[in-house]
Amino acid sequence: MSILHIRPAVRGGSKVIIGIAGQSGDGKTYTALKIARGMVSHPSKIGFLDTENKRGSLYADILDGSFMIADLYPPFSPKRYADAIKEFQEAGVEVLVIDSVTHEWEGEGGCDDIAQAPLLKGKHMANWVGAKRDHKSFMNTMLQCNMNIICCIRAREKTDFKNPKEPVSLGIQPVQEKNFMFEMTASMLMQN
Repeated sequence: MSILHIRPAVRGGSKVIIGIAGQSGDGKTYTALKIARGMVSHPSKIGFLDTENKRGSLYADILDGSFMIADLYPPFSPKRYADAIKEFQEAGVEVLVIDSVTHEWEGEGGCDDIAQAPLLKGKHMANWVGAKRDHKSFMNTMLQCNMNIICCIRAREKTDFKNPKEPVSLGIQPVQEKNFMFEMTASMLMQN
């Protein structure tokens, strides 16, 4: 019994994951929705996972019709993000905008909180193994789903303090797991 279906390659059918990183006000959400609109025949095929307390609703009138929206509140665990992606897929959405995936990494109940939980219980080490495992499961859900996904990612100035006497600016960096952007089909950093 074969595990593969080997066939001639034909262009099409694959799904993309796009990452748009930037600081507040750089235009991530607007850009994501406009890109999503170019990928579907009608705005109703666009889903918007809003983790920013209904901010996505501020963009309800920028397209030529309504898109689908749902709010995700804390805890922002990787599992809850994965479940939300599956719900949008089951609803028939073709392109999902997630604004923002940063909460999955450092929001309330996100990977940072998962890793730090042992420290709150008096243990001496963070549990990054468990947090990374949960994050990997979330990433696999994104990579294996049948929708195109556009991720909005917060970004901020990062500095290397390896030598505290001579800190080195690393520039504006996405706030997510260090390999997150490598999983994207395409990514961009927006700056005003």
